[in-house]
Amino acid sequence: MRFTSIASGSGGNSTYIGTESTHILVDVGVTMKAINTGLHELDLDLKDINAIFLTHEHIDHVRAVGTIARKYGIPMYGTLGTLREVMLNKTLGDVHKDNLFPILPDSTMEIGDLRICPFSIYHDAADPVGYRVETMGEGKPNSAKRVAVATDLGHYDDYIAEHLRDLDGMVIESNHDVKMLSTGPYPMSLKRRILSDHGHLSNDNCGLLLDSILSRRVKHVFLGHLSKENNLPVLALNTVRREIDKSDSEHKSEEINITVAHRDRISEIVEI
Repeated sequence: MRFTSIASGSGGNSTYIGTESTHILVDVGVTMKAINTGLHELDLDLKDINAIFLTHEHIDHVRAVGTIARKYGIPMYGTLGTLREVMLNKTLGDVHKDNLFPILPDSTMEIGDLRICPFSIYHDAADPVGYRVETMGEGKPNSAKRVAVATDLGHYDDYIAEHLRDLDGMVIESNHDVKMLSTGPYPMSLKRRILSDHGHLSNDNCGLLLDSILSRRVKHVFLGHLSKENNLPVLALNTVRREIDKSDSEHKSEEINITVAHRDRISEIVEI
C-alpha cells in the first residue's frame, strides 16, 4: 500500500491511497490540475483513479468534483447529506447523479483490493465522515495494511478513536494553535465556530488523540488541515510531540514518523 497527502490545508485537501491495482482519492478540494500534478509524482493520472470518497461538502474538500466528474466520470462516494449538498452547489457545475453513490457510516464497502469503512465525525456539515481503508491481505493473520483520513474534527470520542486504532498510517487534523486563533484577526463568530465541538481539532487535542491511539504498528502520521492564519508547521509538530511525550503512555513521539502535510503540494509518499 502507498498513501500520501496531495494537498492539505484550509485552502484545499486531497489524499491518495492505493495498491498496485487499486487507486482511490479521499477528497478533491484543490484544482484538477493540482491533483494530477500530485498523482504524476506517483506515476499515476486521474484516469487511473478507481473511486473518489468525499468526507463532506465544504469547498476545500470538493472543489474539483465537477471538473473531474465531467472529464473522467470517476465514481464518487459520500453520505446522502454530502451528495445532496454537492448536487445543490452551483459553483461546481453540472455533476451528473449517475457519478454519485451514497454510503453509510460504519458500512464497509470494497473497491478492487481495498476495503473502505466510513465513520461519522463531528463537523458543521450535512453528514461528514472520515475513512478507514485497508488492503484485503493475503489470507495471513494481520497481513492487511490499514490507513485512515480524519480531518475536520470538532472533537473526538471513543467511537472515533476506535476507528483510528491498529493503523499503519493516518492523516489527522492539527488545524490551529488555540492562542494564535484567540488573538488573531478572525471575527469572534468564526473563532467560536472553529473552537466548537463541530469545528476543527487544535494542535493540543490532536496530540491527545494521537497519544490515545498510538501503537508500535504506526509507521507514519501526517498532521493535516493546518490553518494558514492560525498555525505554523513547526508549532503544530512541537505541540503534538509535547502532548505525546508528557503523557503516561509507553509511546514517545520520537518512535513515530510524524510530519506536517504540505499545504499545496504532494507530501512524502509512504509505502507500507
